[in-house]
Amino acid sequence: MTKKINVGVAGCGYWGPNLIRNLRTLPECSLNMMCDLDTARLKHLKSLYPEVQGETEYAHMLNGANLDAVVIATNVHSHFPMAKAALLAGKHTFIEKPMADTAQHCEELVEIAKKNGVVLMTGHTFLYSPVVRKIKEIINAGDIGEIRYICARRLNLGLFQKDINVAWDLAPHDLSIILSIMGEQPTSVHCSGSAHITPGIEDVTAMGLNFASRRTAIILSSWLDPRKIREMTIVGSQRMIVYDDLEPLEKIRVFDTRVEHPPHYDTFGEFQYAYHYGDMYAPYIKQEEPLKTECQHFLDCIRDGGTPMSCGVRGTELVRILEASSESLRLGGTPVELIKQRNGGQTTATAASIGQPDAPVKIPARPNGPLKGPTNRTVTKSRRVKIVFDGNGH
Repeated sequence: MTKKINVGVAGCGYWGPNLIRNLRTLPECSLNMMCDLDTARLKHLKSLYPEVQGETEYAHMLNGANLDAVVIATNVHSHFPMAKAALLAGKHTFIEKPMADTAQHCEELVEIAKKNGVVLMTGHTFLYSPVVRKIKEIINAGDIGEIRYICARRLNLGLFQKDINVAWDLAPHDLSIILSIMGEQPTSVHCSGSAHITPGIEDVTAMGLNFASRRTAIILSSWLDPRKIREMTIVGSQRMIVYDDLEPLEKIRVFDTRVEHPPHYDTFGEFQYAYHYGDMYAPYIKQEEPLKTECQHFLDCIRDGGTPMSCGVRGTELVRILEASSESLRLGGTPVELIKQRNGGQTTATAASIGQPDAPVKIPARPNGPLKGPTNRTVTKSRRVKIVFDGNGH
């Protein structure tokens, strides 16, 4: 009989209980401990799972529970120190999205995991959804032609966060799907938004991603919309896909719809766009819980020594985009270029200012934390601003 993998879950608030529920159902997993500072939460979960030990001290969880792996589902700012401690203790580590609060923190975690020979995985749950896997299958088969753009809307009323804005909270889901579909990192990111409820914490954002070959993506995120919307439209040169995650059965609909323009024309009368309207079909998709598949994948990688589909490198790439979106917010929506080069081990991004040089512009001052909202101050704008992320949000 294969030895079971001893797992502990840190964080029993909003998402942790879902991880606990799924891990308990997996035969390869022995869920030994759940950890949280809130004793009332622990008491409630103990009433549901009396065989699982409760603990308020994370250090004891790492050093005294004989665990093989740790799952971290706490607030974003605690991800790095908790994951670093787990990796240094030789524990396989699963971190909920986003992986950390800076890309340099993510890179450090990747290096520690590599050095210690343990699995590092981040919780990009939608990559394990049968719906997203079906979408990729359709795209990879060439059924929709070349991707032109993707538009994602993730809107609802709440849940408001106090330490991160709505882009950091909701956009990682859509970013992970878009990056998987595009198969590459964007060349630049721009983001605009507003803080209506909590000063300095944007509750509505519009993020734009530019990719090679003129492909683009738009992500709208909001805590203020009266309706819950989880929708993504993928527009191809031949067909289009609409993915509605709230639809109970037909989550994917493929539309045989496109627009074409004549390759050449001599007179205005010869110029006209051709609109094609064909059939719509909804492919069958087997229902299964993505989170359960994700937890099973984590255990499989531990057992087989494999690399997770949502590994630390993928988590780092996503956080780098979120950092660029925060920088763009602070610069009033100015595009931030993502340059694939290294300068002394650092990742460099360049923000190109828009408008005439020496024109007055409001540029948000840097707050104390890397994810806080803007405090505006008037400065003189230069043509280009060079930004180097050094791991401290600067």
